[in-house]
Amino acid sequence: MKPKKMSNKFRGIGAPPGTLLYTGAQTNARVKITLIEFNETEFFEREFYDFSDCSKHIKDNMVKWINVEGVHDTALVESIGKLFDLHPLTMEDIVHVDQRPKFEDYEHYVLAIMKMIMYDEGVHSEQLSMILTKNTVISFQEPQGGDAFDIIRTRLRQSKGRVRKLGADYLFYALMDAVVDLYFHTIERIGDKVAKIEEEIIQEPKRESLLELYKLKREVISLRKQVWPLRDMISNLLRSESEFIHANTQLFFRDLQDHTTRIIDTVETYRDLLSGIMDIYLSTNANKMNEVMKVLTIMSSIFIPVTFIAGVYGMNFEFMPELKSPYGYATVWGVMLCVMGGLVIYFKRRKWM
Repeated sequence: MKPKKMSNKFRGIGAPPGTLLYTGAQTNARVKITLIEFNETEFFEREFYDFSDCSKHIKDNMVKWINVEGVHDTALVESIGKLFDLHPLTMEDIVHVDQRPKFEDYEHYVLAIMKMIMYDEGVHSEQLSMILTKNTVISFQEPQGGDAFDIIRTRLRQSKGRVRKLGADYLFYALMDAVVDLYFHTIERIGDKVAKIEEEIIQEPKRESLLELYKLKREVISLRKQVWPLRDMISNLLRSESEFIHANTQLFFRDLQDHTTRIIDTVETYRDLLSGIMDIYLSTNANKMNEVMKVLTIMSSIFIPVTFIAGVYGMNFEFMPELKSPYGYATVWGVMLCVMGGLVIYFKRRKWM
Protein backbone atom coordinates (compact mmCIF):
# COMPACT_ATOMS: atom_id res chain seq x y z
CA MET A 1 0.00 0.00 0.00
CA LYS A 2 1.37 3.38 -1.01
CA PRO A 3 2.02 5.66 1.99
CA LYS A 4 -0.15 8.75 2.27
CA LYS A 5 1.57 12.01 1.38
CA MET A 6 2.04 14.28 4.38
CA SER A 7 0.72 17.83 4.24
CA ASN A 8 3.31 20.62 4.21
CA LYS A 9 2.15 22.05 7.53
CA PHE A 10 2.90 18.75 9.32
CA ARG A 11 6.34 18.11 7.83
CA GLY A 12 8.09 20.05 10.57
CA ILE A 13 6.77 17.84 13.37
CA GLY A 14 9.70 16.57 15.42
CA ALA A 15 12.22 19.00 13.86
CA PRO A 16 14.47 20.98 16.24
CA PRO A 17 13.33 24.54 17.12
CA GLY A 18 14.58 27.06 14.58
CA THR A 19 14.50 24.66 11.63
CA LEU A 20 13.72 26.56 8.42
CA LEU A 21 11.04 24.48 6.73
CA TYR A 22 8.59 26.20 4.40
CA THR A 23 5.03 24.99 5.07
CA GLY A 24 3.17 26.74 2.26
CA ALA A 25 2.29 25.61 -1.24
CA GLN A 26 5.34 24.47 -3.16
CA THR A 27 6.44 26.85 -5.92
CA ASN A 28 9.49 27.58 -8.07
CA ALA A 29 8.72 31.26 -8.55
CA ARG A 30 11.59 33.71 -8.21
CA VAL A 31 11.65 35.74 -5.04
CA LYS A 32 11.45 39.48 -5.67
CA ILE A 33 13.12 41.86 -3.23
CA THR A 34 12.15 45.52 -3.30
CA LEU A 35 14.43 48.00 -1.57
CA ILE A 36 13.07 51.44 -0.75
CA GLU A 37 15.28 54.00 1.00
CA PHE A 38 14.15 57.49 1.87
CA ASN A 39 14.34 60.57 4.00
CA GLU A 40 12.59 63.92 3.68
CA THR A 41 14.56 64.94 0.59
CA GLU A 42 15.78 61.70 -1.02
CA PHE A 43 14.07 58.60 -2.32
CA PHE A 44 15.46 55.41 -3.85
CA GLU A 45 13.53 52.35 -5.09
CA ARG A 46 14.79 49.30 -6.90
CA GLU A 47 13.86 45.65 -7.39
CA PHE A 48 16.32 42.78 -6.95
CA TYR A 49 16.26 39.02 -7.38
CA ASP A 50 19.48 38.43 -5.47
CA PHE A 51 19.87 39.58 -1.88
CA SER A 52 23.62 40.06 -2.17
CA ASP A 53 23.00 42.74 -4.83
CA CYS A 54 20.34 44.32 -2.66
CA SER A 55 22.56 44.48 0.41
CA LYS A 56 25.17 46.49 -1.54
CA HIS A 57 22.70 49.35 -2.01
CA ILE A 58 21.68 49.62 1.66
CA LYS A 59 22.68 53.00 3.12
CA ASP A 60 23.04 53.70 6.82
CA ASN A 61 21.81 57.30 6.79
CA MET A 62 18.34 56.60 5.35
CA VAL A 63 15.17 54.82 6.43
CA LYS A 64 14.98 51.45 4.68
CA TRP A 65 12.10 49.21 3.70
CA ILE A 66 12.99 45.77 2.36
CA ASN A 67 9.96 43.91 1.03
CA VAL A 68 10.46 40.21 0.21
CA GLU A 69 7.75 38.65 -1.97
CA GLY A 70 8.04 34.91 -1.41
CA VAL A 71 9.23 33.03 1.66
CA HIS A 72 9.67 29.60 0.07
CA ASP A 73 13.39 30.30 -0.46
CA THR A 74 14.63 29.40 3.00
CA ALA A 75 18.25 30.11 2.04
CA LEU A 76 17.31 33.71 1.25
CA VAL A 77 15.47 34.07 4.57
CA GLU A 78 18.51 32.68 6.35
CA SER A 79 20.88 35.13 4.62
CA ILE A 80 18.65 38.07 5.60
CA GLY A 81 18.53 36.71 9.14
CA LYS A 82 22.32 36.60 9.35
CA LEU A 83 22.69 40.17 8.08
CA PHE A 84 20.17 41.59 10.56
CA ASP A 85 20.95 39.19 13.41
CA LEU A 86 17.51 37.57 13.51
CA HIS A 87 16.78 34.85 16.02
CA PRO A 88 16.38 31.32 14.54
CA LEU A 89 12.84 31.14 15.95
CA THR A 90 11.98 34.35 14.11
CA MET A 91 13.18 32.90 10.81
CA GLU A 92 11.24 29.72 11.54
CA ASP A 93 8.07 31.73 12.11
CA ILE A 94 8.58 33.56 8.81
CA VAL A 95 8.66 30.37 6.70
CA HIS A 96 5.90 28.65 8.72
CA VAL A 97 3.03 30.40 6.97
CA ASP A 98 0.27 29.07 9.25
CA GLN A 99 1.28 31.25 12.19
CA ARG A 100 -1.22 32.93 14.47
CA PRO A 101 -0.99 36.77 14.49
CA LYS A 102 1.46 37.76 17.21
CA PHE A 103 4.00 40.34 18.38
CA GLU A 104 7.40 39.54 19.87
CA ASP A 105 9.99 41.88 21.30
CA TYR A 106 13.65 40.90 20.83
CA GLU A 107 16.82 42.69 21.86
CA HIS A 108 17.74 43.97 18.38
CA TYR A 109 14.32 44.16 16.74
CA VAL A 110 10.59 43.55 17.10
CA LEU A 111 8.52 41.06 15.09
CA ALA A 112 4.85 41.32 14.06
CA ILE A 113 3.05 38.54 12.23
CA MET A 114 -0.43 39.08 10.83
CA LYS A 115 -2.67 37.93 8.00
CA MET A 116 -3.26 39.98 4.87
CA ILE A 117 -6.90 39.38 3.90
CA MET A 118 -8.22 39.60 0.34
CA TYR A 119 -11.73 39.00 -0.96
CA ASP A 120 -12.17 37.40 -4.37
CA GLU A 121 -15.23 35.15 -4.51
CA GLY A 122 -14.39 34.31 -0.92
CA VAL A 123 -11.97 35.19 1.88
CA HIS A 124 -8.30 34.49 1.13
CA SER A 125 -5.34 35.21 3.38
CA GLU A 126 -1.58 35.25 3.21
CA GLN A 127 0.90 35.55 6.03
CA LEU A 128 2.73 38.83 6.48
CA SER A 129 5.79 38.97 8.74
CA MET A 130 7.29 42.37 9.54
CA ILE A 131 10.50 43.15 11.39
CA LEU A 132 11.34 46.57 12.80
CA THR A 133 14.90 47.38 13.71
CA LYS A 134 16.89 50.59 13.77
CA ASN A 135 15.89 52.64 10.67
CA THR A 136 14.81 49.45 8.86
CA VAL A 137 11.56 47.63 8.20
CA ILE A 138 11.69 44.17 6.62
CA SER A 139 8.45 42.63 5.37
CA PHE A 140 7.99 39.06 4.18
CA GLN A 141 4.85 38.18 2.26
CA GLU A 142 3.54 35.40 0.07
CA PRO A 143 2.94 36.45 -3.58
CA GLN A 144 -0.66 35.26 -3.83
CA GLY A 145 -2.12 38.12 -5.83
CA GLY A 146 -2.86 40.42 -2.91
CA ASP A 147 -0.88 43.45 -1.81
CA ALA A 148 -2.04 46.26 0.45
CA PHE A 149 1.17 48.25 0.17
CA ASP A 150 0.65 50.08 -3.13
CA ILE A 151 -0.85 53.07 -1.33
CA ILE A 152 2.20 53.26 0.96
CA ARG A 153 4.57 53.10 -2.02
CA THR A 154 2.64 55.93 -3.66
CA ARG A 155 2.94 58.08 -0.53
CA LEU A 156 6.66 57.44 -0.38
CA ARG A 157 7.23 58.24 -4.05
CA GLN A 158 5.17 61.42 -3.94
CA SER A 159 6.28 62.41 -0.43
CA LYS A 160 2.71 62.62 0.80
CA GLY A 161 1.66 62.47 4.44
CA ARG A 162 3.97 61.81 7.38
CA VAL A 163 5.66 58.67 6.14
CA ARG A 164 8.70 60.43 4.64
CA LYS A 165 9.05 62.77 7.61
CA LEU A 166 8.91 60.23 10.42
CA GLY A 167 11.06 57.20 11.12
CA ALA A 168 10.94 53.47 10.49
CA ASP A 169 8.50 52.89 13.35
CA TYR A 170 5.89 55.04 11.59
CA LEU A 171 6.48 53.11 8.36
CA PHE A 172 5.98 49.94 10.42
CA TYR A 173 2.62 51.34 11.59
CA ALA A 174 1.63 52.52 8.10
CA LEU A 175 2.12 49.05 6.63
CA MET A 176 0.02 47.48 9.37
CA ASP A 177 -2.65 50.13 8.92
CA ALA A 178 -2.81 49.42 5.17
CA VAL A 179 -3.38 45.73 5.92
CA VAL A 180 -6.13 46.50 8.44
CA ASP A 181 -7.84 48.74 5.86
CA LEU A 182 -8.18 45.67 3.64
CA TYR A 183 -10.15 44.03 6.46
CA PHE A 184 -12.72 46.84 6.21
CA HIS A 185 -13.04 46.21 2.47
CA THR A 186 -13.53 42.49 3.12
CA ILE A 187 -16.21 42.92 5.77
CA GLU A 188 -17.99 45.42 3.52
CA ARG A 189 -18.18 42.77 0.77
CA ILE A 190 -19.35 40.20 3.30
CA GLY A 191 -21.98 42.64 4.58
CA ASP A 192 -23.39 43.03 1.06
CA LYS A 193 -23.64 39.25 0.69
CA VAL A 194 -25.27 38.90 4.11
CA ALA A 195 -27.95 41.45 3.17
CA LYS A 196 -28.56 39.74 -0.18
CA ILE A 197 -28.87 36.23 1.23
CA GLU A 198 -31.11 37.47 4.06
CA GLU A 199 -33.50 38.95 1.49
CA GLU A 200 -33.48 35.73 -0.57
CA ILE A 201 -34.22 33.50 2.40
CA ILE A 202 -37.01 35.69 3.74
CA GLN A 203 -38.71 35.98 0.34
CA GLU A 204 -38.18 32.50 -1.09
CA PRO A 205 -35.80 30.10 0.68
CA LYS A 206 -34.04 27.68 -1.66
CA ARG A 207 -31.46 24.96 -1.21
CA GLU A 208 -28.94 27.06 -3.14
CA SER A 209 -29.43 29.86 -0.61
CA LEU A 210 -28.73 27.44 2.23
CA LEU A 211 -25.46 26.32 0.61
CA GLU A 212 -24.44 29.95 0.08
CA LEU A 213 -25.33 30.67 3.70
CA TYR A 214 -23.08 27.86 4.93
CA LYS A 215 -20.24 29.12 2.73
CA LEU A 216 -20.64 32.68 3.99
CA LYS A 217 -20.73 31.49 7.58
CA ARG A 218 -17.42 29.65 7.10
CA GLU A 219 -15.91 32.83 5.64
CA VAL A 220 -17.01 34.87 8.65
CA ILE A 221 -15.59 32.26 11.03
CA SER A 222 -12.31 32.26 9.11
CA LEU A 223 -12.14 36.05 9.27
CA ARG A 224 -12.93 35.97 12.98
CA LYS A 225 -10.02 33.60 13.60
CA GLN A 226 -7.68 36.18 12.07
CA VAL A 227 -9.10 39.33 13.67
CA TRP A 228 -9.24 38.30 17.34
CA PRO A 229 -5.50 37.49 17.59
CA LEU A 230 -4.75 40.68 15.64
CA ARG A 231 -6.19 42.80 18.44
CA ASP A 232 -4.16 40.86 20.99
CA MET A 233 -1.07 41.38 18.86
CA ILE A 234 -1.55 45.15 18.78
CA SER A 235 -2.26 45.18 22.53
CA ASN A 236 1.05 43.40 23.17
CA LEU A 237 2.78 45.91 20.90
CA LEU A 238 1.33 48.81 22.90
CA ARG A 239 2.49 47.23 26.16
CA SER A 240 5.96 46.78 24.77
CA GLU A 241 8.74 49.08 25.96
CA SER A 242 10.84 48.58 22.87
CA GLU A 243 13.25 51.37 21.99
CA PHE A 244 12.33 50.96 18.31
CA ILE A 245 8.77 52.27 18.81
CA HIS A 246 8.69 55.91 19.90
CA ALA A 247 6.06 57.47 22.13
CA ASN A 248 4.57 59.64 19.37
CA THR A 249 4.01 56.55 17.20
CA GLN A 250 2.23 54.76 20.06
CA LEU A 251 -0.73 57.09 19.48
CA PHE A 252 -1.14 55.78 15.94
CA PHE A 253 -1.01 52.19 17.15
CA ARG A 254 -3.80 52.99 19.65
CA ASP A 255 -5.89 54.22 16.75
CA LEU A 256 -5.07 50.99 14.91
CA GLN A 257 -6.27 49.04 17.93
CA ASP A 258 -9.57 50.91 17.78
CA HIS A 259 -9.90 49.91 14.12
CA THR A 260 -9.41 46.24 14.96
CA THR A 261 -12.02 46.52 17.73
CA ARG A 262 -14.50 47.94 15.21
CA ILE A 263 -13.73 45.09 12.82
CA ILE A 264 -14.25 42.51 15.59
CA ASP A 265 -17.59 44.08 16.53
CA THR A 266 -18.71 44.00 12.89
CA VAL A 267 -17.59 40.41 12.39
CA GLU A 268 -19.40 39.33 15.55
CA THR A 269 -22.52 41.14 14.35
CA TYR A 270 -22.39 39.34 11.01
CA ARG A 271 -21.82 36.01 12.76
CA ASP A 272 -24.89 36.51 14.96
CA LEU A 273 -26.88 37.73 11.97
CA LEU A 274 -25.98 34.65 9.93
CA SER A 275 -27.01 32.42 12.82
CA GLY A 276 -30.32 34.29 12.92
CA ILE A 277 -30.76 33.88 9.16
CA MET A 278 -30.09 30.16 9.55
CA ASP A 279 -32.80 29.99 12.22
CA ILE A 280 -35.16 31.88 9.92
CA TYR A 281 -34.47 29.41 7.11
CA LEU A 282 -35.11 26.41 9.36
CA SER A 283 -38.23 28.00 10.85
CA THR A 284 -39.56 28.84 7.39
CA ASN A 285 -39.07 25.28 6.21
CA ALA A 286 -40.66 23.95 9.40
CA ASN A 287 -43.65 26.26 8.92
CA LYS A 288 -44.03 25.09 5.33
CA MET A 289 -43.96 21.49 6.47
CA ASN A 290 -46.51 22.28 9.16
CA GLU A 291 -48.81 23.84 6.57
CA VAL A 292 -48.52 20.74 4.40
CA MET A 293 -49.23 18.47 7.35
CA LYS A 294 -52.16 20.68 8.34
CA VAL A 295 -53.74 20.34 4.87
CA LEU A 296 -53.19 16.59 4.85
CA THR A 297 -54.62 16.25 8.36
CA ILE A 298 -57.75 18.24 7.45
CA MET A 299 -58.28 16.14 4.33
CA SER A 300 -57.83 12.97 6.35
CA SER A 301 -60.26 14.20 9.01
CA ILE A 302 -62.88 14.93 6.34
CA PHE A 303 -62.58 11.54 4.67
CA ILE A 304 -62.27 9.36 7.80
CA PRO A 305 -66.06 9.35 8.62
CA VAL A 306 -66.87 8.94 4.91
CA THR A 307 -64.49 6.02 4.74
CA PHE A 308 -66.17 4.52 7.81
CA ILE A 309 -69.62 4.74 6.16
CA ALA A 310 -68.29 3.27 2.92
CA GLY A 311 -66.69 0.48 4.92
CA VAL A 312 -69.91 -0.35 6.74
CA TYR A 313 -71.96 -0.58 3.58
CA GLY A 314 -69.21 -2.43 1.80
CA MET A 315 -69.62 -5.44 4.10
CA ASN A 316 -70.95 -8.51 2.28
CA PHE A 317 -73.84 -9.37 4.59
CA GLU A 318 -77.10 -10.52 3.01
CA PHE A 319 -79.61 -9.13 5.53
CA MET A 320 -78.59 -5.46 5.72
CA PRO A 321 -81.70 -3.23 6.18
CA GLU A 322 -80.80 -0.71 3.46
CA LEU A 323 -79.37 -3.23 1.02
CA LYS A 324 -82.60 -3.71 -0.94
CA SER A 325 -83.81 -0.12 -0.63
CA PRO A 326 -84.26 1.58 -4.05
CA TYR A 327 -83.00 4.88 -2.53
CA GLY A 328 -80.17 3.39 -0.46
CA TYR A 329 -77.34 4.43 -2.77
CA ALA A 330 -78.55 8.04 -3.00
CA THR A 331 -79.20 8.16 0.74
CA VAL A 332 -75.70 7.00 1.60
CA TRP A 333 -74.24 9.56 -0.76
CA GLY A 334 -76.34 12.26 0.83
CA VAL A 335 -75.24 11.29 4.32
CA MET A 336 -71.58 11.28 3.28
CA LEU A 337 -71.83 14.68 1.58
CA CYS A 338 -73.56 16.12 4.62
CA VAL A 339 -70.86 14.79 6.93
CA MET A 340 -68.13 16.20 4.70
CA GLY A 341 -69.87 19.57 4.40
CA GLY A 342 -70.43 19.74 8.14
CA LEU A 343 -66.78 19.07 8.87
CA VAL A 344 -65.68 21.72 6.37
CA ILE A 345 -67.98 24.30 8.01
CA TYR A 346 -66.73 23.29 11.47
CA PHE A 347 -63.06 23.64 10.47
CA LYS A 348 -63.67 27.04 8.88
CA ARG A 349 -65.41 28.34 12.00
CA ARG A 350 -62.46 27.21 14.09
CA LYS A 351 -60.17 28.90 11.53
CA TRP A 352 -58.31 25.70 10.85
CA MET A 353 -58.75 26.17 7.12
